[in-house]
Amino acid sequence: METKSKAFVFENETPWESVAEGIKKQIMGYDEKMKMVKVSFEVGAIGGAHTHTSTRIAYVAGGLFEFVIDGEKHMVTQGDGMRLEAGVSHSCTCIEKGLLIVCVDLPEK
Repeated sequence: METKSKAFVFENETPWESVAEGIKKQIMGYDEKMKMVKVSFEVGAIGGAHTHTSTRIAYVAGGLFEFVIDGEKHMVTQGDGMRLEAGVSHSCTCIEKGLLIVCVDLPEK
């Protein structure tokens, strides 16, 4: 992968990548410090409990999700946001077809 995306990233020119059953992602821009990713969920798709090595901020662009972050469970819907700290366990279940916009703070090399 290049160290940075083009200045303009167009949805219809950017491939979707399968993440898990009912979950796919589309990388919408990046450089060596950060990236932004759209993550699409089908109803019933589960993002099982996991952690990341970098902090992420997620915005619910559509749908309804049950999120668990560090043991705290909440329903989130369009317009809501979450901060997913590095090393903190989180998971989600998609209740209504949805889309997350996730900004990722990439660790320095």
